[in-house]
Amino acid sequence: MPEPLANVHGQLMLLDDVKISAQDRGFLFGDAVYEVLRIYQGRAWLEDEHFERLKNSLAAIRISGVDLDRLRRRMHETIAAGPFGEAMVYIHVTRGAAPRRHAFPSDTAPLEFLFVKDYDDRPTAQARLEGTKVITYPDIRWGRCDIKSTNLLANVLANQTAAEAGASEALLYLPDGTMSEASHSSYFIVAGGTVCTTPLKSNILPGITRNFLLRLAQKADIPVREHTMRREDVYQAQEVFLTGTTSEVLPVVRVDDKSIGDGRPGPVSKRLLTLHEQAVHAFLS
Repeated sequence: MPEPLANVHGQLMLLDDVKISAQDRGFLFGDAVYEVLRIYQGRAWLEDEHFERLKNSLAAIRISGVDLDRLRRRMHETIAAGPFGEAMVYIHVTRGAAPRRHAFPSDTAPLEFLFVKDYDDRPTAQARLEGTKVITYPDIRWGRCDIKSTNLLANVLANQTAAEAGASEALLYLPDGTMSEASHSSYFIVAGGTVCTTPLKSNILPGITRNFLLRLAQKADIPVREHTMRREDVYQAQEVFLTGTTSEVLPVVRVDDKSIGDGRPGPVSKRLLTLHEQAVHAFLS
């Protein structure tokens, strides 16, 4: 198993050897954006979609001067240098290092950092078969969650509360009681045979797996609806499932103290998981 390998401005090194300035604005302010990609058999899955979202995040917080084609080449070089098979890539771009001041520095080059590490899917694969438990939790994040920013403290607190409750994820709800998304994934319910998910707004991240799954469902003639939901809609759903880069399609069998359906992964969730697996297989063949 190769050691986690990093790439900083094109320089390959072990992840443990990376040194970043204490004045980096990503460290001081969270003035940074990131992406996480899944690697199957040495190949990056949904690569174009991830880099398009990275481009949008960079533009949204006005970080310029990043050559995304070059960054993509560096990612490929790092994957190959492992060599890595089943792995994940973390890409992190900050505004760069400068004396601490809230306003943007005028002449600072962005920090371009990524690392690749092996990914063990076995625990999540087992959860896909059995289903997982989640909790609901207040959404206390900032209002621009459509930007994949490194400002994740509220997400961390939500997910820690889930872990302490023996759950794998937290579904977030707004002060008016409507649901938004999960702490590090997208969520769906199945109601009346229709797959339902929260509409994309500024407080929702445009999940790459979420969007891909919606396309898969439409091609398979599975009814899909985007609409605002409340906690009672989740509790009363026939099925609930999560999507994400590493979770893929993860059925939920319990929300808070409520059992979902018959307490086992439902037929729509399992069908969508199969369609996702088939799509990955076609990509690799």
